[in-house]
Formats: sequence, C-alpha cells, structure tokens
Amino acid sequence: MRRNWMRRGLKFVLFAVLAAAVLSLVTMSLWNWLMPALFGLRVITFWQALGMLVLSRILLGGFRGRPGHSMHWRRRMHERWEQMTPDEREKFRQGMRERCGHRSAPQTQA
Repeated sequence: MRRNWMRRGLKFVLFAVLAAAVLSLVTMSLWNWLMPALFGLRVITFWQALGMLVLSRILLGGFRGRPGHSMHWRRRMHERWEQMTPDEREKFRQGMRERCGHRSAPQTQA
C-alpha cells in the first residue's frame, strides 16, 4: 500500500517537472521569436522563462487548490437567483447599479 502511494507521488512530481519544463521551453521560444523582433526586447533564457511562468501564476492565477472550488459561489448565486421573485430580482439589480454603477442606460419595460 505504501509503495503504491509513493509511486503515485513520484509520477505526479515527474509529471509536474516535465510540464514545467515544456511550458518554459514554449514560453522561451515564443518570447525569443516574437518580442525581440516586435518590441526590441532582449532574448531570455530557459530559467527566465520559468521565472516568468511562476511570477505570472502568482500575480494572475494564484496558487489555489482545486480548480472547480472557486466556482462554488457562482452555483450558490445561481440557486439564489432562481428562487427570487421578479420583484426581488429587480430590487437586487437596482442595488447593484447603485453600488457598482451601470455601463448602459437602464432598460425600460413595456
């Protein structure tokens, strides 16, 4: 049983290292192909590409656990929305417009 767990862990680590290496090579190749020609920037190394991937993950994606976990609030909000009456929905929309502003003119109902 313990060996099976260790094999899975080793496979996961090897897959993660391989994926990071491939993504870094792709990032480095795309950068070195496009950025110097388009914007006159310097060519980067493999390690700089890996650093860019890690930095972009921290700044843009974060290191959350499960990928579907962050969508839980959407399902909950959808369930609440379905249970609201039309008057409650309009009141909610109006409250959101007051808090966040609206991008277009309010829709009038005929």
